[in-house]
Amino acid sequence: MTAPQQHHRGAPAPAASSRLEVVTFTLGQEEYGIDIQKVQELRGYDAVTRIANAPEYIKGVVNLRGIIVPIIDMRIKFQLGAPTYDQFTVVIVLNIGGRVVGMVVDSVSDVITLSAEQIKPAPEMGAVLDTDYLIGLGTLDERMLILVDIDKLMSSDEMGLIEKVI
Repeated sequence: MTAPQQHHRGAPAPAASSRLEVVTFTLGQEEYGIDIQKVQELRGYDAVTRIANAPEYIKGVVNLRGIIVPIIDMRIKFQLGAPTYDQFTVVIVLNIGGRVVGMVVDSVSDVITLSAEQIKPAPEMGAVLDTDYLIGLGTLDERMLILVDIDKLMSSDEMGLIEKVI
């Protein structure tokens, strides 16, 4: 009778904290990952209401069950060419610091769990994506995921969407 209890109280707790569960998505040819705990829901791309003088990457806003949600096109933000919107286009609805934000991506792949050993520091990558916004690179078999610190990115001064998450 004590064996299951010992197993329950055993070592998995510290290991669990060093794991990162991520939702993976594609933008152009690259695959990215963000912490699943920031993801509220996945939706198809709907028409948005444009906002005058908003930066180009802020496509507009949508009314999501009474909450006005800004929609950011990450392809424009990361300068990955002209976006196309089709049945595969996905909006990842994020909840960051109590604010709800939608992020347009090409497609959502899956949910994976990465161990600390599978997460490598990000190399300097130049101006396309500031490494301040990266957790690192996730490796899974032949796949390489760019792990985005979505809190930092969405609360960055240039986005101007969310107060800094402390």
